[in-house]
Amino acid sequence: MKALGKVALVGLALLNACAPVLSVPVPRDIPSTFENPSTPSLLPGESPPAGAELQFKTDFSKHTVPYSEVFSGGVPKDGIPALDAPRFVSVSEAEAWLEIVEPVILVRVGYDVRAYPIQTLIWHEIVNDTVGGEPLLVTFCPLCNTAIAFKRTVGGQVLDFGTTGRLRFSNLIMYDRQTETWWQQATGEALAGELTGTQLEFLPATIISWGDFKTSYPQGKVLSRTTGYARPYGRNPYLGYDDVNNPPFLYDGPPTPNQLPPMARVLTIDLNGEAVAYPYETLAKVGVVNDTVGDEALVIIWQVGTASPLDSSTTASGRDVGAAAAFLPTVNGQLLTFTANEGIIKDAETGSTWNISGLAFRGPLAGTQLSPVVAINHFWFSWAAFKPETKIYQP
Repeated sequence: MKALGKVALVGLALLNACAPVLSVPVPRDIPSTFENPSTPSLLPGESPPAGAELQFKTDFSKHTVPYSEVFSGGVPKDGIPALDAPRFVSVSEAEAWLEIVEPVILVRVGYDVRAYPIQTLIWHEIVNDTVGGEPLLVTFCPLCNTAIAFKRTVGGQVLDFGTTGRLRFSNLIMYDRQTETWWQQATGEALAGELTGTQLEFLPATIISWGDFKTSYPQGKVLSRTTGYARPYGRNPYLGYDDVNNPPFLYDGPPTPNQLPPMARVLTIDLNGEAVAYPYETLAKVGVVNDTVGDEALVIIWQVGTASPLDSSTTASGRDVGAAAAFLPTVNGQLLTFTANEGIIKDAETGSTWNISGLAFRGPLAGTQLSPVVAINHFWFSWAAFKPETKIYQP
């Protein structure tokens, strides 16, 4: 890793088309990932991670992973503060401080569409929110490049989440404030505590550019930079981290399968017992993929124009790494086949033109929204640590 990148990480430890009309809400019943977890086998007693018993009331006698796999990220419990009362502004207000290519996390439930700028999430990692009446948890782990949303209602109880200051396989470990159970961000599984073995339900959360968000959803809401915390929003504390030639930071997990460089960006899908990773490098060449995962027909759409938030000194000035998203390709019972030609995505059946948000903005289906599928951005090392049996898509 570049020396400057290491310094920045330690510093953190110390502290296009015409706008379419959205004609239908996004269905709530959408394919999810890491479904139907098996009943966990509780591991024999061992000492909790160093210092954990002084900070947490967690029942550390219940756990499903060896505590030797848990490392300190250099900050204490809530040292990276979650946002518990997020404020939102309009697209026009956010224009004053967001750049066209800047990455945001798109989350939508019904007609409620929201953008969570990574320039804010990179400093907080967790937002406890309610979207479309659904209590949600919106998360971002910079070390794994994972933007993931979950329902935060478990057994009829709404949970609030914070950061433990610990990592496993370089991935964020969260905790809920009601039971102080520890949760793995990458999988949504409870690792230690009262709710050990419980699985959070995933919802789609897609990293796209600010320009693509505001074009697709001009009436959407944007997470405000008025958070109650003094942070240099817009600056990147992980300078140079995502250089594909770098090793992962604070990673001490299984050896990464060598089909891809550890820091290669992939879009990952796990459905009905089948896991597939779509390398960004491949997606950039083909533009669109019509595929089947776990017997479910899918379309994966690629689009240029989204900056890496982990590359340069600001989250908006990084190199263009593009964006990828996955959808169900069926509209009104008709299975669509998609093609890409010089960056223009069309379906062969109607000739309608589509964008990275899964919205048709021209043609017979203009205004139609494809149903999103849970598809998560990862660095290859991160996904492979949790799903080593993953297939890598090849055209």
